[in-house]
Amino acid sequence: MKPEFKDYRWRYLEQLAKEYPTRYAAFTEIINLQAILNLPKGTEHFISDVHGEYEAFLHIVNNCSGVIREKVDQIFPEMRAEERGDLCTLIYYPHEKQAQLRRQGLDTDAWYKRTLYELIKLTKFLSSRYTRSKVRKAIPRDFNYIIDELLHAQADEDNNRQRYHERIISSIIETGSAHHFVTALAALIKRLAVDHLHLVGDVFDRGAHPDDIMDLLMQYPSLDIEWGNHDMLWMGAACGSEVCIATVVRNNVNYNNFELLENGYGISMRSLVLFADKYYKEEEQCSALYKAVSVLVFKLQGAVIKRNPDFDMQDRLFLDKINYDKGTVHIDGKDYTLTTKDFPTIDRSDPYRLNQDEEALIVSLKQAFLNSKRLQTHIAFLFAHGSMYKIMNGNLLYHGCIPLTADGSFAKIFCDGAFVQGREYFDAAERVARRGFDQRDQRSLDHMWYLWCGKKSPLSGRVIKTFERAFVADKAMHEEPRDPYYTFYHQEEICRMILREFSLDEDKGHIINGHTPIKASSGENPVRGGGKLLVIDGGFCQAYHRTTGIAGYTLIFNSHGLRLKAHRPFQGIAVALKENQDITSESIEVERFAKRWMVADCDNGQEIKMQIESLKDLLQQYRQGNLPEKL
Repeated sequence: MKPEFKDYRWRYLEQLAKEYPTRYAAFTEIINLQAILNLPKGTEHFISDVHGEYEAFLHIVNNCSGVIREKVDQIFPEMRAEERGDLCTLIYYPHEKQAQLRRQGLDTDAWYKRTLYELIKLTKFLSSRYTRSKVRKAIPRDFNYIIDELLHAQADEDNNRQRYHERIISSIIETGSAHHFVTALAALIKRLAVDHLHLVGDVFDRGAHPDDIMDLLMQYPSLDIEWGNHDMLWMGAACGSEVCIATVVRNNVNYNNFELLENGYGISMRSLVLFADKYYKEEEQCSALYKAVSVLVFKLQGAVIKRNPDFDMQDRLFLDKINYDKGTVHIDGKDYTLTTKDFPTIDRSDPYRLNQDEEALIVSLKQAFLNSKRLQTHIAFLFAHGSMYKIMNGNLLYHGCIPLTADGSFAKIFCDGAFVQGREYFDAAERVARRGFDQRDQRSLDHMWYLWCGKKSPLSGRVIKTFERAFVADKAMHEEPRDPYYTFYHQEEICRMILREFSLDEDKGHIINGHTPIKASSGENPVRGGGKLLVIDGGFCQAYHRTTGIAGYTLIFNSHGLRLKAHRPFQGIAVALKENQDITSESIEVERFAKRWMVADCDNGQEIKMQIESLKDLLQQYRQGNLPEKL
């Protein structure tokens, strides 16, 4: 007789019975899951603000923020430093390193035999924290059986298994497939060294190859992305926001990244070049392009601001405040000298109106953005794997800020039809962005632009002074006021308030924040709020290196604790291959746990515990005869 279960619970058990059709299948899985709970938690890797710096990002991913080198040093202390460097570079760049050795005639059978044994030893060490099933799934498919055998060699009295594995290694070399196995083991080592990647915003802008970074992320086995304001700008552009499109083009003109638009995404700049040449004949080409697209941006911004008064950005309207004869602009009650008086595309009587050629230009650019298959694929991936914030294993991840008032309370902002604050604001902003992707309505597209640069945007939190930086001579006017958040996040109580807002344990939890480069050379500390908040933007972008003194932070969260890694500038893959040069990183211990974190302590551990309870229910129904077993 069926027990008095709620219908939904009983239906769930019936579905579960299809996967575990007998009591033996059920209790076997219970045993397996309970064992998994007692494994160490996997390593989480946090990276932020890579800004198109593909080679540096690739190297950080390949060396797992220095974790690979640490493990090599730990496992092979008897090796000379040069040999350990060779092994690390091989793991980072297996194809390139083996090709180099081949050219030098050093890829001998003896080298392959020794190297395969070293890679297997390292892989065994890293795989010890995972189930055999998970390791098998991580092994490249074509080599699954053989690598699985090599990783699980067992000693026996007559050394039969040892001889068996020696024969496998010999056969790999004899068949000429050793280079494939080296590559497969290198990929597996990197997969096992980091279990999950968090990218805390800003893949795009400044650096030349965010497209290649996106291709790399799309191959990564386990990751999440917290959108940055530069990402949102590109997301808006890909969805058809005209002001976002013009701003993306302006940024790429400013950083001379024509190759990204034209070769990376197939977006021709021909229409802009012809437009700029028509109106700015006396300018150098780059200057002409920059001025032409900048004016277009400010016209389109003006239209957005005027049709969205709730954005409260009327103070960002400047084209109607220019004295075109004197070459000045009136801002906050004062006149400032402009760097140019030449604005041939602006109608003084209606400065925000697009002329006929500008209308044709933006139509052409919009069509190119919407028809770029690669760009649309990348942006769809950002929507599928990204969000405004992420909560995982007791930590809160977001790119920008939680807008605050001058007294440190949560600011109320009008978004998605209501005044919201704190977590509700993040949720409302995400709904608007996703609606923009799905419906492409003007209101949502406008709000995506606001998320890029609005003074109360949670992705930005500062006044982005594009006009002043483009045309105002006084550099003091280039300073960008920031939200009170960036003052208050030094205070532990404010950080605890934010953790509580997101229903997190304020004693154990941390906030992982990007967006604002830490000036390490000036003594700035990335650890804020009594250790409750960690800023991991150390300046991946080369443009920031002189300011920050480093080339980025990454955060490692493993079973033992949390560590920040401060990285020095990367000299490039060619130098890494030639000289085994790695990114030099300084490790900063943030927190060391008194008790090692196990899977049982993690979010997925809680899910496993619920699954165990469901399996116990199923087992009970089998034993009581309420569900028939399918023997």
